Amino acid sequence: MHLDGGTRAPARETPPDILALLGDHSTLARRTGFRMEQAGDAATLAAYRRLRREAFVREQGLFEGHDLDDRDDDPRTVVLVARDPAGSVAGGVRLGPACDGPDIGWWTGGRLVVAPAARGTRQVGAALVRAACARAEAEGALRFEATVRAGAEAFFRRLGWARVRPAVVAGAPHVLMRHPIGRIAAQAAAAKSALGPLLAALPGGPARLGGPGFVGDDGAPVPGSDLVAACDAIVPSMVERDPEWAGWCAVLVNLNDLAAMGAAPAGLLDALAAPNAAHAARVIDGLARAARAYGVPVLGGHTQLGVPAALSVTALGRATRPVPGGGGRPGHGVRLTADLGGGWRPGYRGRQWDSTTGRRTDELKEMLGAVAAARPAAAKDVSMAGIAGTLGMLAEAGGCGAVLDVAAVPRPAAASMGDWLTCFPGFGMLTADRPDAPAPPAGPAVSRVCGELTTGRGVSLRWPDGEVTEAVGGPVTGLGTA
Repeated sequence: MHLDGGTRAPARETPPDILALLGDHSTLARRTGFRMEQAGDAATLAAYRRLRREAFVREQGLFEGHDLDDRDDDPRTVVLVARDPAGSVAGGVRLGPACDGPDIGWWTGGRLVVAPAARGTRQVGAALVRAACARAEAEGALRFEATVRAGAEAFFRRLGWARVRPAVVAGAPHVLMRHPIGRIAAQAAAAKSALGPLLAALPGGPARLGGPGFVGDDGAPVPGSDLVAACDAIVPSMVERDPEWAGWCAVLVNLNDLAAMGAAPAGLLDALAAPNAAHAARVIDGLARAARAYGVPVLGGHTQLGVPAALSVTALGRATRPVPGGGGRPGHGVRLTADLGGGWRPGYRGRQWDSTTGRRTDELKEMLGAVAAARPAAAKDVSMAGIAGTLGMLAEAGGCGAVLDVAAVPRPAAASMGDWLTCFPGFGMLTADRPDAPAPPAGPAVSRVCGELTTGRGVSLRWPDGEVTEAVGGPVTGLGTA
């Protein structure tokens, strides 16, 4: 593996445990006595670089004198090494972000080397490649590539890598290979893929949900009125272990659903189950604090004690002309409006971004009113499918595909791209409209056009070098076109 290019940002302070990332691949240590770790001192780095010099300068003649480059000086570059039973460095590989500037989730690997005595049946090279893949994904990478010697292509194919195109390094034939990362597709499928088949059993099927033009929307217009209703339940395990946060989120997600349809909230109804009154009181405390923060009344509901914890909230709002999720068409620009303030919710790092608990009521109301003020062609609240998965839902409802410009996505500095595109943000709204449509007035939220709707289906990621990779291959929900 040989790669060029440099990066300029701090390395991760607490590296993940390599064997924990590898799972069953850690059997290498049990079978052979070899172990893998991140190079953490100058002596280990020096030993790794000596192996590189022997392999790439003396054996292969790819470089003269040394094979060092600016990536070796980059503080974001991670070096993983394999140690033999005696503790000597028997191989290594380096990896890190491909671009200068912010890490946008595009990583490259390179300088894979194994000492002559450790080559062959010991599978040290394969274990190092697997470790590099696991580490890149743990760091939030959504694209991971390596330029490998042409003769090593079959080896990488056996490890699941795919050929991209021929390349030349130091005058020698190489091949650009890509490791498949299915994180976005897996998240979208886990969160939403069962909806179409499940809802087909309802009278009229999914096409009747919400009325004409509102298939798969975040809320449902009530026929014969200006009411919009939304209903969301919180995962029972979250209600059990984190009742106050569950109560807050029950308000948050329902009001975001109304906001996606351009509806002004009128009130909330809750259905709460809890093992005892003390647990129910903690849920209600979180729900009440959120209702006060947003300035929305709780109109009533139902409470049952002595049963497993569960929570569902229904929100009612008003909109004379609700904004559909399926109103987007090919050529429309895709805009993400998101609150980048706050941070990861304790206990939910990489999964739930809490930007709302620190906001004032006026700020929360400004964000909730953004879609109603802008009236885009289509809008969807970012759900548990994540930003990319929710974009797939918006595109599916409009009978389109979508392309997301990774580098243009507004993102908090504390979130990796992989985490950000698959997490639940406190406030995140995807809209589709003509490319020159003005940004919605969204208070403290950041709003940016970061893609477009296309013909076809699914969601692709477009990278700064012009490469396009698949994120979601087809429909997310199976509910069909609105």
